[in-house]
Amino acid sequence: MIVVSEDILKAAEILKEENLVAIPTETVYGLAGNIYSEKAIKAIFKMKQRPFFNPLIVHIKSIAQLDELAKEIPEKARLLADKFWPGSLTMVLKKQESVPDLVTAGKDSVAIRIPNHAATLALLDALDFPLAAPSANPFGSISPTTAFHVVDYFGDKLQMVLDGGDCQNGIESTIIGFENKDAVLYRLGSISVEDIEGVIGKIQIKNKKESAPNAPGMLSKHYAPTTTTFLKSDVAKFIKRFPEKRIGLLLFRQKIESTTVIHQEVLSAKGDLKEAASNLYAAMHRLDAKELDMIVAEQFPDFELGKSINDRLERATAK
Repeated sequence: MIVVSEDILKAAEILKEENLVAIPTETVYGLAGNIYSEKAIKAIFKMKQRPFFNPLIVHIKSIAQLDELAKEIPEKARLLADKFWPGSLTMVLKKQESVPDLVTAGKDSVAIRIPNHAATLALLDALDFPLAAPSANPFGSISPTTAFHVVDYFGDKLQMVLDGGDCQNGIESTIIGFENKDAVLYRLGSISVEDIEGVIGKIQIKNKKESAPNAPGMLSKHYAPTTTTFLKSDVAKFIKRFPEKRIGLLLFRQKIESTTVIHQEVLSAKGDLKEAASNLYAAMHRLDAKELDMIVAEQFPDFELGKSINDRLERATAK
């Protein structure tokens, strides 16, 4: 039977036995295993039904660990680590030979971050190995931001969820790679492009790749509810076309006057993009549980974290 607990030592014990534990981070819950255990890494891919061509993110406890896993680290990467770690930044760097190819999808690079969550940092401190930890959900579905989202997905297939409360940032980490030492954005996330550029200057965006992706989150269809979902700039106009449908709405600031809509989720009544991002996946989970005919999401302002929210909604609504 799956255990939902705050017991860090119990979680460490399970991981040392090469089994999996769902762990909290400030972004979303991750499905964690020892990066040096083939058994654990294969179990992650199997439980998530994740294709082996999609690399995993490695979670470490300190910047001091970085050189154990990566080499030829660009100066811009050091600057970003100093600024944003622990935090919601993942960097794709040239890997040390000791990092298993299974973790990196056979690539010569590895995705690394230090999570900013007290429970998971304490867990990492209790282990003598880093953790691979993609989001704790079946591949392509809505990411989990509470322990009970994970339970709903996996039930007794998983031994334990380390309960760290609701995830503060609510969407995945921003992923930065380096091509010829130039910084490239592979995934929009909880740290805005503007914040990254404030540290290292202008960056190129290459966040879509269907085959052999450089990083997680680059596939066009991802983060998706089971309910058919649409992304529209004018939600009120769009829903008038479907008077007979059971419709749920995912909105930025305020509800829409409607007698036909079944349920509405407002992500931030005060128009705060950070609050909206934090609430996004939980709202999507609630809508997806309502047995609706469709979900209609409102397009967000296309700047700062609004870009990251739009990215998730575009992938959630991709055909």
